[in-house]
Amino acid sequence: MKATVIGGGLAGCEAAYQLAERGVAVTLVEQKPVARTPAQTSDRLCELVCSNSLRGAALVNAVGLLKEELRRAGSLILSAADVAKVPAGGALAVDRDKFSGAVEARLDAHPRITREARVVTEIPEATAEHPVILATGPLTGDALAADLAKAVGQAHLAYYDAIAPIVAADSIAWDRVFRQSRWGKGGETEGGDDAPMDAEALGDEAYVNCPMDEEQYKAFVRELVASQKVEARSFEDVRYFEGCLPIEIMAARGEMTLAFGPMKPVGLTDPKTGRRPFAVVQLRAEDEAMTAYNLVGFQSRMTYGEQNRVFRMIPGLEECEIQRYATVHRNTFVDAPVLLDETLQLKARPHVYLAGQITGVEGYVESAGSGFLCGVLLAQRMRGEAITPPPKDTALGGLMTHVGRPQPKYMPSNITWACLPPHENRRLKKRDRYQALSERAIVSIERWLSTAPLLRGPAIVQGVA
Repeated sequence: MKATVIGGGLAGCEAAYQLAERGVAVTLVEQKPVARTPAQTSDRLCELVCSNSLRGAALVNAVGLLKEELRRAGSLILSAADVAKVPAGGALAVDRDKFSGAVEARLDAHPRITREARVVTEIPEATAEHPVILATGPLTGDALAADLAKAVGQAHLAYYDAIAPIVAADSIAWDRVFRQSRWGKGGETEGGDDAPMDAEALGDEAYVNCPMDEEQYKAFVRELVASQKVEARSFEDVRYFEGCLPIEIMAARGEMTLAFGPMKPVGLTDPKTGRRPFAVVQLRAEDEAMTAYNLVGFQSRMTYGEQNRVFRMIPGLEECEIQRYATVHRNTFVDAPVLLDETLQLKARPHVYLAGQITGVEGYVESAGSGFLCGVLLAQRMRGEAITPPPKDTALGGLMTHVGRPQPKYMPSNITWACLPPHENRRLKKRDRYQALSERAIVSIERWLSTAPLLRGPAIVQGVA
């Protein structure tokens, strides 16, 4: 059994290692040192080109839970990160060189992994006996990206992302907002502490509206324009599209631009006043259980600190918990819910699999998790075992939920609690609920690791030649 993995980042290295551990001979192809992307400065595998932080370590964070699940599952990336960690308070941060060195040492010592340095310009021929994993990351080369676009259709491949922020539902001041879709489509109710939270009853078109008067709106616009922005990185050729402009770019075009754009109040009536608001910020449910909402049209390049400050000027969001911050940056990714099956295989190109950020996951840990899942599920298929995706109530299962969840416009995302089913006890306070979700997930992941084929124990060892 053989497989080729293209890309020596976190997802590619994790996928290669998991396949090799399960008896598959792997050729890991990385273009360095033959060529580098503009973001890269080192010839090592798993180069961390941005931050050296793998984010929060506590289990009350969704990413902390994902790290714990990967540790228990035997992740190469988490093992290397733990070896290379440096003091970082409540986060897991690493020494970049030590981290890359630890990954390389494990891969180079593995008898079933061979490394090749070459530039891949088109998707290699793939068969059931010799599948291919593309894990080429957000800066996939132009030629390979063009070949991928030819396979899936140009409309299903993006070269940048513009992500709106997500806020936790229980951090919204429901007495200051109201539920209503434009022109009354899809349900209409007042806000309040007991605002209805049932998606089916509200209808697919239901939105939450944060109303602003003229004074609030103009103050908000002034702060958007004055806010500190993230500068484009040296390797980014940022090209804004008119249909997806950062909110602060629109605000800078004129004081009333937003009021006639994403904040237009047309078709809405505030039930508290009986009148149309001067402007509104609309929130749309991020998950079926309505545990989180995204700010519609609020993609942004503001720094995280400024997002916390400025977005809390919005009525109803004064104490909001931002689960995912807004971003706009260069990123090559596919419309995963349309293009990939439950094993991350391209429907249009059988035996070609995708892993990492090209599937629409964001972040180092999420990329490693995607690579882990791709490697394990492919190994199960190659060895004729039952395909067993992770349970939906785990963080790993949440990654699969995200890349498989149909959306009007699919966008990359970090792991958030909205990717997991809500906890059965809705009365728990936020921190207690997150802790309960983590405890439920750990029980579930342990059961999966103990019972699914090729996940843990003798099943792995017995099949290795």
